Amino acid sequence: MLILVINAGSSSIKYSLFNMPEEKRLLQGILERIGERNSFIKHNIINKGSFNERLNISNHREGIKYIFSLLLNKKIGMISDVRDIFCVGHRVVHGGESFRKPCIIDKKKLAKLKEYSPLAPLHNPPQVLVIEICFEYLKGIPQVAVFDTAFHSTLPKHAFIYGLPYELYERFGIRKYGFHGISHQYVAEETAKILKKPLEKLKIITCHLGNGCSITAIKEGKSMDTSMGFTPLEGVMMGTRPGDFDPSIIIFLLKKGYSIKKIEEMLNKRSGLLGLSGISNDMRDIMEEIKKGNPQAKLARDVFVYRIQKYIASYIGILGGLDALVFTAGIGENQREIRDRICKGIDFLLKKTKARTLVIHTDEERLIARHSYLLLKGKR
Repeated sequence: MLILVINAGSSSIKYSLFNMPEEKRLLQGILERIGERNSFIKHNIINKGSFNERLNISNHREGIKYIFSLLLNKKIGMISDVRDIFCVGHRVVHGGESFRKPCIIDKKKLAKLKEYSPLAPLHNPPQVLVIEICFEYLKGIPQVAVFDTAFHSTLPKHAFIYGLPYELYERFGIRKYGFHGISHQYVAEETAKILKKPLEKLKIITCHLGNGCSITAIKEGKSMDTSMGFTPLEGVMMGTRPGDFDPSIIIFLLKKGYSIKKIEEMLNKRSGLLGLSGISNDMRDIMEEIKKGNPQAKLARDVFVYRIQKYIASYIGILGGLDALVFTAGIGENQREIRDRICKGIDFLLKKTKARTLVIHTDEERLIARHSYLLLKGKR
């Protein structure tokens, strides 16, 4: 049976088609720069070639329509009718406290999802919109939501609660939620396979390092703590986000005349590697500038590495040991020098715990397809 996986971002749509239960990926693609004049799509049929095209896609509705035209294309598609699709699995970043596991989406649940949009303003709105569009195009075909926050629903209360008035948690749900959970869960399960040990008997720290970064402490297969918090701003420094900083800075800037909108834009889009280096949010660009002797680029790299080392060291203490330190995502998988620098600073801990250091390619789409299949198995 065929499961289509869709991962919608603010200006992009990633998609993969899987044959289940074998989890065989038949095709994958990405439509980028939605809303810009130079939109482009990469559509790859596994082991059969790819199709790339530049075009103008003004919104997500047009994007989904175009993607389905490719899926149904006799030459570069894999389906003859949309009814060939068993279900569509969607990545949803924020599920709050209402969604702790994958679920089939109906109108009532969709309305609840919209309530969480302010907590993940860059991600949830386009994801909810794409689910709505799929309801229209794929009438009667189940839509499954798989949540980035769900894996972290096992956090103990003392790990997820903030030192704020408790009524803020009760009234508004202000607490640590954590993100990148689909990726952390996937690489943790792959780690168990590599080590040939049950996941329930392992202590693992997973480092998802890309433009967005998060570190997670996993014990007995459960997330015990994670670096991102109420929103994806908390934690280690990232491509354009600052990670941990003194919240009084916001109050200070407000008194200096900064608007809330300007501060929000700065924290989401102009901080992190980009803000410190003044060059780029891409670690590859940062490393090239370091070779040229750029001091700000070096500072950005050093802060990035140092913040990650602090989280790893603290999580080893929380776990009471470590079996594996895992790197994944763009920087984690491809920047060996960054991995080496991180490990060098905590080498004594890695040696003491005899932990394996692993690099594992994350595959969130595969795990979404797996969750969707298991959820719907026997229901159609």
